[in-house]
Amino acid sequence: MLAVILSIGDELVLGQTLDTNSAFLSAELASRGISTLYHQTVADDQPAIARAIDLAAESVELVIISGGIGPTDDDLTRHGLAQVLGQPLVVHEPSLQWIEGFFTRRGRPMPDRNKVQALHPHGTEIIKNDQGTAPGIKVSFKRATIYVTPGVPHEMRVMFERSIAPNLAVGGHVILSTTLHSFGLGESDVAEQLGDLMRRDRNPKVGTTVANGICSVRVRSEFDDAQQAAAALDETVDLIREALGPVVFGHDHHTIQQALISLLEEKQLTLTTAESCTGGLLGQMLTEVAGSSNVYVGGWVTYSNGMKKTQLGVPESLLQQHGAVSEEVAIAMARGAVERSSADLGVSVTGIAGPTGGSPEKPIGTVWVALVQRPGLAQPGPGMDARLLHLPGGRSAVRDRAAKAAIQLLRFHLLGIPLDDMTWTRRDVNQSEPMPRGQRKPS
Repeated sequence: MLAVILSIGDELVLGQTLDTNSAFLSAELASRGISTLYHQTVADDQPAIARAIDLAAESVELVIISGGIGPTDDDLTRHGLAQVLGQPLVVHEPSLQWIEGFFTRRGRPMPDRNKVQALHPHGTEIIKNDQGTAPGIKVSFKRATIYVTPGVPHEMRVMFERSIAPNLAVGGHVILSTTLHSFGLGESDVAEQLGDLMRRDRNPKVGTTVANGICSVRVRSEFDDAQQAAAALDETVDLIREALGPVVFGHDHHTIQQALISLLEEKQLTLTTAESCTGGLLGQMLTEVAGSSNVYVGGWVTYSNGMKKTQLGVPESLLQQHGAVSEEVAIAMARGAVERSSADLGVSVTGIAGPTGGSPEKPIGTVWVALVQRPGLAQPGPGMDARLLHLPGGRSAVRDRAAKAAIQLLRFHLLGIPLDDMTWTRRDVNQSEPMPRGQRKPS
């Protein structure tokens, strides 16, 4: 079985709202052995909606439409469906009573415009929506069974789970998928490392995407036997991890900060942060992880030189001689944070995020990250280290990648991996790669 997912709404076409419904539906269908042929986003335009429905119904066996069944004049999905079916819109009395009761239970009169939500094309089946005021619609047309759901994600998901999923026959075909996430190599470097694993005629299929500096490797295993699909998926995942090494930090919804927090918990170590150009972003990322308070004691945002001196004890002589964006100041910041917090490890970030402040010697995107561990700590690797990174992109991108680079460098340190062994921290990295490039300043 093949499916098409249609998402309706001007706000989606204009990029004002992110379409999360299509991703949810595709994953749910794939788990049932149903492949999605394509997603299509359609504006609030009745003829365009009708054309999209007509084409989809000719192409596949299952069409799921989300959005465009609200009470306003631009909610035209039901009208587009009626047009393509060649049927008039009629009132579904039980739905009208439900909608009126929905408002009554909340102590409010029902606005007249909500009556339109009780309309459906003649001959179609109504799907109850007990989460809101927009009932769904079901109809068979051409090759396809068509389902229309609300665009509100929560309402759509409940309707799918209760009224659509039970009607989807799970066949013998099995689709399993997972995504591995890495940080530190560009997409072309990842592809080169994976080699034949990315052949398009291979099963499981392997592909890559990049977003916010994270290079993700998608794995999709399709077989008629569930055990065979799972075994092939696991084998490919192992090969990918072997090829890419520790730049892989997690899979699916696992974040780079979760990977670091887990590692700190495993080693029973505490961490503090000292930030300048990232302005607290690093601390924010770490505290997004539930339970991070077990290992993250807190940190400092020392944006000015004065704060670096008074809060972290950075000597004035270092700031005058080397500047705030330097190896010496980065190490002093991390050391000061460890001394003042009594944490086991300290990480600091200082750099030039732009769009102003750069110079020929220190262009925008120049960032120093330093790691310092508490004296006497039994931990593999040097007691301190610092890396110079040249990060591409605008201000937000530089800040985001600097924070992630600090997390990844700390992961390597905790894993006992010499940073000079990692391609992305060496001088010879391709300057065109849209990922962090780093070097160790000679002593």
